[in-house]
Formats: sequence, structure tokens, C-alpha cells
Amino acid sequence: MYGVLITFLVDKGVYQWSAAEMGWLIGIPVLTGALMRTPMGIITDRYGGRIVFPALMLLAALPMYLTSYADSFVGFLAAGLGFGLSGAGFAVGVSYVPLWFKRDRQGTALGAFGIGNMGAAVTSVLAPITLAWLTNGETDLEGWRTLPKLYALALVVTAVLFFVIAPTKLTEGAPKQTLGQRLAPLKNTRVWRFGLYYFFAFGGFVGLAVWLIPYYVNVYSISLITAGLIAAIFSLPAALIRVFGGWASDRWGARTIMYVALIAGLVCLVLLFVPRMEIYLPGENVAASRAGTVTAVAADQMDQIVVGNDTYKLRPAAEVRGLHNDSGERLLVFPIVSSWEDPIVQVGDQVEKGQILARGFSHIYFQANMWIFTGLIFLVGIMMGMGTAAVFKHVADYFPTNVGVVGGTVGVLGALGGF
Repeated sequence: MYGVLITFLVDKGVYQWSAAEMGWLIGIPVLTGALMRTPMGIITDRYGGRIVFPALMLLAALPMYLTSYADSFVGFLAAGLGFGLSGAGFAVGVSYVPLWFKRDRQGTALGAFGIGNMGAAVTSVLAPITLAWLTNGETDLEGWRTLPKLYALALVVTAVLFFVIAPTKLTEGAPKQTLGQRLAPLKNTRVWRFGLYYFFAFGGFVGLAVWLIPYYVNVYSISLITAGLIAAIFSLPAALIRVFGGWASDRWGARTIMYVALIAGLVCLVLLFVPRMEIYLPGENVAASRAGTVTAVAADQMDQIVVGNDTYKLRPAAEVRGLHNDSGERLLVFPIVSSWEDPIVQVGDQVEKGQILARGFSHIYFQANMWIFTGLIFLVGIMMGMGTAAVFKHVADYFPTNVGVVGGTVGVLGALGGF
């Protein structure tokens, strides 16, 4: 929600925040959720998800509600720190969900739980539309203040329903463990390796989900609503595929799925390295092969220079396609290179051998077509969804009695990757 809201407020001129300030505001809830995952995992192992989950949602609902009264950078930052607690709910679910399933089905179950990430997709679609409605088509910009209240209400309702419907179940023997016993698995290097996997898989998902909307708005100059719809092409499949990723991890092993997801995702990300850009570079100059007098410089097309009996052909300067005149209607997959020479001599000039007659220029334009970019982002999301499901299959397999603390710690590293 914060990514959409902050982008809206800056785009409409309600607040004049810099790109760095926007980054802090959008990222700070992610940081809070990350740092609180291990404590929430420990508490869930001790008291159970039925109590901890509703308590966490109610606690996050208050700062979410207070966001509607924020009116400064510090106010928004403080509110984000508060409702970012909701991000720690993932550690609660990771501890609570596997208790209901046998080991050979825990991957699928955790994958189904991970579908909750589709909330990012739903938000990217509905939040811009809701903001447009709340602000009466952007004529009453103060209407945005109702949006955080709606999200706070959703948190409260969900907390109550979960407490009423969800049964109580604790990890066998977990309530009797001391804090030292609960933290003992963190000495195992395998925990931190799983965290590294999750750092790239889930951290990448969070980072892209948060930044795709402002990226589309700023780079491709599309509306906030359109950007939200396109961003959902990334976040929605990434969430839904987690069920298949969990099932595949049960079927073929989490290690295999993890490696496939990381390698395929890396290939797609490499293809996304080059940004939309245009570059002007010095080109190959045209020099006189012998001394003489310039007798002609074609004035109509500027396509040749005559020195004595020697004629030097030039490539005329044509209109180049670039950021200033590319509407995006024409699909350009590969970079376009344009080269030309501009005469720097005039008729009657005496030139020496080797003297430059025309300067060369080159122009490189890479469109980074929005739909090609979106297609690659879609594939990246699929791989990240598969990878995140595989990680927690690993956690449930290797640490069945400490899923809360281990899953929380792995979640910390993953969320920090998003920050």
C-alpha cells in the first residue's frame, strides 16, 4: 500500500519528496517487518499462531490508521515503522501452517500459505483505483487520507475472524523449551544458507513489487492505475506459483527446484540489466588524404566534400530515434545505432594532408520496450515464487521442531534483501 500511496502523493505534488526520501518511506515498513520476524517466530513457537497472528494484526492496525493523519516526512516514516510490523506475520504463518500436515505435504501447504503474497498484486491494482475514487478523480487530493483507514479496518476484521475461526495448535514440546534451546538451531550454518537463498528469492520479489509502480510511472510515463495493473503481471503470478513450487519441492526435492529457480531468474535479470537510454558518442572522422583546396561542400544534403580532385562521401545526418521522439508504438528489440558526419570546412579552405574535414558522430538508442521488460519481469516473478516455496520446504524438512525461529530468521534475511 505504501508504495502506491507515496508514489501518488509525490506524483500529484501533495508532497515534494526526493527520490531518496521516497526510497526510505517505501522501504521502512519492509525493514520493520524483517527485523521482527525472528522474535515473532519465537513467540509463535511458544504461544501458537492463533494468539500471535491476531495480536500482531491489531498492533499494526493502529499505526496504519494514524497514517491518515501524517503530514510530514517524519510522520510518514514513523507510521511506516509501526505498521511494518504486519510484515512479520509471515514468520507466524510459517511456524503455524506446517503443524497441520505431514512432512511430504508441507511444501505444498507452505506454498499455499505463500499465496498471501498476492496481496501485493491486489494492492497494486486496487489501491490506485481506490485513490482515484477517494479523491473524486484527483480533484480532492486530501481524500487519500481515507485509504489507510480502510487498510486498518481490514487488519482489524481479519484479526477477529482469524481468532474466531483458527484452532489452537502448538509444536510438540516447543512451549517447554528455554530461549537458549529455541535459538540453538541458529548455530547451524544451514540456516544462514537458507537465508541467503531467501535473500535473493523473496528479497528480490519485495524490492521489485515495491518499486515497479514508481518505475513504470517515471520511466514509461504511464498513469498510476495503468502502472498498478502492469505491475500485477509480476506480483500475482509470483504469488500463485508458490503452490506449484511447494508441490514440486515435495515431488522432486527443494534443492532441485531452488537451483532451477535461481539460475533461470538470474538469466532473466541479466537481460534486464541494460536500462532505457540513449548515448551520443564520437564517431569516425573524415580526413583529407592529400593537401588541397576545398572546392565543394554539398549544400543540399551535406553528403560530400570535394578537395581538389578528391571527393569524400559523407553519411548525412538523419533524424535519430531517441527518448525525445519515441512514442513506443514501434517495437524495438535491439539497440539502434545511427552514425553520420558533419562538415567542419568551407569552400576555399586550404587543407593539409590528414586534416579533419568532417566530424563523425554516433547515436545509440535502446528502447527497453515496456512489454518486453514486463515479459521478463513476469518470468522473474515466476522463478522467485518457485524459489521462495523451495526455501521453506527446506526449513520444514531440516528443522521441524523449530520452524518458527528458523523460518523467522530466514525471513529476516529475505526481507532485508527487499529493503
